[in-house]
Amino acid sequence: MNTTDTAPVRFDTKIAVLLREDLETWQRLNVTAFLVSGLGGRLPEVIGEPYADADDIPYLPMFRQPVLVFEGTKEVLTAAHGRALSRALPRAVFTSDLFATGNDRDNRAAVRAVRTDHLDLVGLAVYGPRNAVDKVLKGARMHP
Repeated sequence: MNTTDTAPVRFDTKIAVLLREDLETWQRLNVTAFLVSGLGGRLPEVIGEPYADADDIPYLPMFRQPVLVFEGTKEVLTAAHGRALSRALPRAVFTSDLFATGNDRDNRAAVRAVRTDHLDLVGLAVYGPRNAVDKVLKGARMHP
């Protein structure tokens, strides 16, 4: 085995989710799942190869790198959203209105109905160069 096979993989990109700190546990899990699905659907480079177990049972591919989850206040989330927009980073949003909808069509309509600076954000996913994502997340802390 050559040493490059055992060397730790260090990504020059980052996948991060920022959650508003006042969410219930079930909301945090739900929002995180929805947000990262947006990244995977539009950015094929974040998806790794399919999996298979020793019996050759196939499994779906997953992200090729870890997803880091952060939390912050409503103000931190709003500022992060603005920084993600100004850097034109790929992003997904989840607003408080989406807790009252039950399907994709209504979710999209709920976001579409609100101007950017009035979105009641509860979650944001962002992907891009590690240093740019770090700047977007300024003021956030790792989720406990």
